[in-house]
Amino acid sequence: TSTINNITVTQVNVKSAESQIRDVDFASESANYSKANILAQSGSYAMAQANSSQQNVLRLLQ
Repeated sequence: TSTINNITVTQVNVKSAESQIRDVDFASESANYSKANILAQSGSYAMAQANSSQQNVLRLLQ
């Protein structure tokens, strides 16, 4: 029975460790997704501003 108890405790410890690893990975990936999303939105905003400036210059030249 001692061997069975040791195996059971080891199994519980492995599942607990796996759960902690998955939680950390989820948090890290959520942060990475947020960062990528902010960068993409910033790029879109910058392009919109650049296009707006070009259109204003063209209007002045007409």
